[in-house]
Amino acid sequence: MLELYQFELSHYCEKIRLILDYKGLPYRKIEVTPGVGQLDVFRLSGQRQVPVLKDGDEVIADSTAIADYLDKTYPERPIIPDDPKLRGLTLLIEQWADESIAINGRKCMIDALGKDQAFRRSFLPITTPDLVKDLLGAVPAELFGVLELGVGLTPDAIKAATDAAKRDFTALCFMLMEQPYLVYDQPTLADFAVAGLSMYFKFPAGPYLDIPESLKGHGVPGISDVGTFEPFFAWRDRLYATYRKATVPTATSSGSGPTSINID
Repeated sequence: MLELYQFELSHYCEKIRLILDYKGLPYRKIEVTPGVGQLDVFRLSGQRQVPVLKDGDEVIADSTAIADYLDKTYPERPIIPDDPKLRGLTLLIEQWADESIAINGRKCMIDALGKDQAFRRSFLPITTPDLVKDLLGAVPAELFGVLELGVGLTPDAIKAATDAAKRDFTALCFMLMEQPYLVYDQPTLADFAVAGLSMYFKFPAGPYLDIPESLKGHGVPGISDVGTFEPFFAWRDRLYATYRKATVPTATSSGSGPTSINID
């Protein structure tokens, strides 16, 4: 069986989980413990990032490389079209999603965590004692602001990320006005990349992720709750309902939640 080394709350891992479900490929999720567990990932793949896919003796790192491998090795229900123009458009949109939606989503999510105490609490595992949740919720927003500055997330950087995200979602809404998917009448890598990598802006509401219920259907204020972008999120909901399989909760539900959003 395929093995996916992952963080449950990684949007790049969600991109691959969508593809695996679409292709109907059974797989086993191996949750990587941030820090110590990433040493095992390094021994396996020569680098520390997830997702990493293991297929027998084959080990593939990087979500784009994994998607390409899956389409070549398991060609049923292809996600990369043969037609040159459609193929180019698919790969272009995937790269755009990787470099704009994903990166800006991470910045906006970190900013939202700093500003919203309730949102911060919801990222903690279900088993976290209420006292710990209260302590985290009580951390002043100013302190999170200092931490953001320490990793380069200045107010200007956050504003730029937010503005870029709004442009991206506006463009996506226009693209989906008169067609069922982003490239043509069948889902492609472009659709699964955009859907999975938009996760930080608004988590899917259904039983797809092993995360606290309080996170499902919620996300970055000013984007997840704005009617202008509802057509995109409604489209994403339909994509999930059609192709994404339900996740069976584990005993360590959401244990890696807060630490799975890595800052490059």
